[in-house]
Amino acid sequence: MEDKIVYDNDSLISELSQMIEQTQHQITSQANSALTMLFWHIGTRINNNILENKRADYGKQIVVTVSRQLMKQYGRSFEEKNLRRMLQFSEKFKDREIVVTLSRQLSWSHFLVLLPLKDEEARLFYANFASGIGVRELRKKISNKEYERTSIANIRNTVTPDVRNSFKDPYFLDFLGLSDTYLEKDLEDAVLREIEKFILELSRGLSFIERQKRMIIDGEDFYLDLLFYHRKLRRLVAVELKLGKFQAKYKGQMELYLKWLDRYEKTEGELPPVGIILCSESNQEQVQLLEMHKDGIMVAEYWTELPSKRELEKKIHSILLDAGERMEAKKLLE
Repeated sequence: MEDKIVYDNDSLISELSQMIEQTQHQITSQANSALTMLFWHIGTRINNNILENKRADYGKQIVVTVSRQLMKQYGRSFEEKNLRRMLQFSEKFKDREIVVTLSRQLSWSHFLVLLPLKDEEARLFYANFASGIGVRELRKKISNKEYERTSIANIRNTVTPDVRNSFKDPYFLDFLGLSDTYLEKDLEDAVLREIEKFILELSRGLSFIERQKRMIIDGEDFYLDLLFYHRKLRRLVAVELKLGKFQAKYKGQMELYLKWLDRYEKTEGELPPVGIILCSESNQEQVQLLEMHKDGIMVAEYWTELPSKRELEKKIHSILLDAGERMEAKKLLE
């Protein structure tokens, strides 16, 4: 009897603790949201005041004056540099409804990381992406040019709308510890060793299903390198890892795998599977001519070493220009 009482007591304490912690989390989340909205309203009100006076020197004076008065009453949160951040915040995020939604998911620290971004689409991309990740991880995503890489993938692969923004190009596999010379199996083995990091690099929402997925077709064995499931897309994702440049024959192989998965592995409620062919060079002209996006196939590059920020910006800029030119050329032919 005593054992049962102890057990019930432990269960009760556990349940009450969970209730308390959930409420603490809700209170913290609500406080963060309220604080963020306060900062946005302060920035908006001061910006409107400056515009009404239409004097450049007035803007400088009012910020200093208001900051001193607010600091006396409410502390260092309203010192001049923080007040200027609030002004910048309301300038960069003008739509109140968007700010209301984001404030429920992001902290003020997240917004401070986003403010230096000049491109509005990039800011909103990272703002939506940042839900559920820390400030340090957000900085890393920005440093690794997540937005630019997703833009490249979207330009290169005009796949169905639900797949857009779910994958990137190129993929950074610098964490795999590969040497300059390696076999295809080495790449696959390295991916499997660091599977969690690889999944995060590949796309959010992916779950690993199987390595070397066996398919029997006409009595012959075929093996898909890696099979994932994407919860958000509700699709199976087939991944083939290749050395060197993309080759046209890879398309037929992936088409076969996708059709087999669609027939034998897709369950009720799921959408048709999609495929990703990872190559060290994606050979874009062949990819464009083959129109692989129509078959739900993406071709992306992988880099085994993360280049310096300057080299990365240069390479991504070059890839974007090339992709943009191809899109313009395609429009002229249509």
